[in-house]
Amino acid sequence: MTTPPLLPAMRVKNQWFKGDAPRSPAEQASAMAFILWRAARQVLERMRGADFDIDAGAPYFAFLRELLVFLIAVTDRIAYQRLGADERHAFTVALVGHVARTLQDNEDSLLGAPAAGTPAQTRPFIDLVNEVVGHYAEFGADPSPPAQAQGLFHPDFGFVRYLGARLEPTLPEKDRLWVLDQIMAVQAPEALAIVQRSMRSLLDPAGPQRPRRGATSGD
Repeated sequence: MTTPPLLPAMRVKNQWFKGDAPRSPAEQASAMAFILWRAARQVLERMRGADFDIDAGAPYFAFLRELLVFLIAVTDRIAYQRLGADERHAFTVALVGHVARTLQDNEDSLLGAPAAGTPAQTRPFIDLVNEVVGHYAEFGADPSPPAQAQGLFHPDFGFVRYLGARLEPTLPEKDRLWVLDQIMAVQAPEALAIVQRSMRSLLDPAGPQRPRRGATSGD
């Protein structure tokens, strides 16, 4: 594989609510689901820009599903830190539901909607989340997290490496040797920064915010 071009940093809008009114877990989950979807899409497009062959169709969505499960697992660990048990449960259930519907809508748009009367196909993704989040639960927090993650869960080496291992089978044979380095060194850190910044903004809306720039609203 040739040396990939240097790509600009990922940016996703992460300020949603005006004022200090408390927001329900469902409202927070709706906003966060959009952020996770955009972050996962940006990782995929940046991987393509780095010469990884991720074809439109089944490989595209297989790659996206694994990224989304990883980001959901991290988001849930932050929710575990910052929310009460009932709020966390409501937040995560709503988050997974929103992401599952967004994923299905996009699959239907690209691959074609299922036949009339066919049951909704969101269940397989929800089942995947339930299974694989359990795998991620075996990993812990990074003992030396980056500055933007202070006070928030940041996955350790094994957690992120497991994402790379799960992405390998979704790629052509020629790209599998390189995916782990690309994910661990470049793509995962930037996606994690988006998740952490967004969760901090959602859960601490009255906290200090960095000045916004015109380019912060993503692709």
